[in-house]
Amino acid sequence: MTTYRSLIIDDEPLARRVIRTFLQTDSSICVLDEAGNGSEAVIKILQHRPDLIFLDIQMPELDGFEVLKEIWPHHQPFVVFTTAYDQYALRAFEVNAIDYLLKPFNEVRFHQALGRAQERLTQQKQPRIEALVSQLLAEQAAQPRGAYLQRILVKETGRMYLVKTEDISYLDADGNYITLHTVNRGDRNAGTERHTIYESLTSLETKLDPAEFVRINRSYIVNLNYIDTVETYFNGEYIVHMKTGQQLKWTRNYRESLKAFYAKSS
Repeated sequence: MTTYRSLIIDDEPLARRVIRTFLQTDSSICVLDEAGNGSEAVIKILQHRPDLIFLDIQMPELDGFEVLKEIWPHHQPFVVFTTAYDQYALRAFEVNAIDYLLKPFNEVRFHQALGRAQERLTQQKQPRIEALVSQLLAEQAAQPRGAYLQRILVKETGRMYLVKTEDISYLDADGNYITLHTVNRGDRNAGTERHTIYESLTSLETKLDPAEFVRINRSYIVNLNYIDTVETYFNGEYIVHMKTGQQLKWTRNYRESLKAFYAKSS
């Protein structure tokens, strides 16, 4: 018998426990892990790459649809939606999601959904859930600020987590390695922490909101919200004094981006 790997994603511990209990009678489903919010769900889906996910729609940080937007370019599991809000039912059914469980659901209804999921898994017949994701991505692209990265996935020492771009004070590059310098949002005058990702600075620059992030030299991009002052230096260059204490050089080749700083400061 083929065993399918699954994740249970719901912000309510009781709801996760109910699903796990219902799954105990079916040996073809192996529960790998659980997630209690949208950000955690993205990380665990990309880490475990499950065959099937039970996905709550209303969750903190990222809702179920936002989770799909984040993971779909990298991994496309089969999905059973769960929610207490029936206004989402029509949207889910219209794109032929595997199934939809309206809370509170009983064991009979759950196994109906599970049976349908198992049938599609056996046939490897992915429902048209990609239509939903495509629609969501199109809606996101239609909103200028929504088109830019709001979170960056970091992989360090065998674990993965998301860093919010609004918490990044600046980024510096060494070849194709970028260090993200982050601060505690509650105290923007606090010291920074460091996280390293593998990507070119030029590539990442195109994904960041230019109203918030500007490149000041070949190796640095700064978050305008964390600049304290900009001091005139020599030969058309400037010294950037960050609220977190660092001093960075703004070279003359990137003087054009000073307009964004002045617009932000006005």
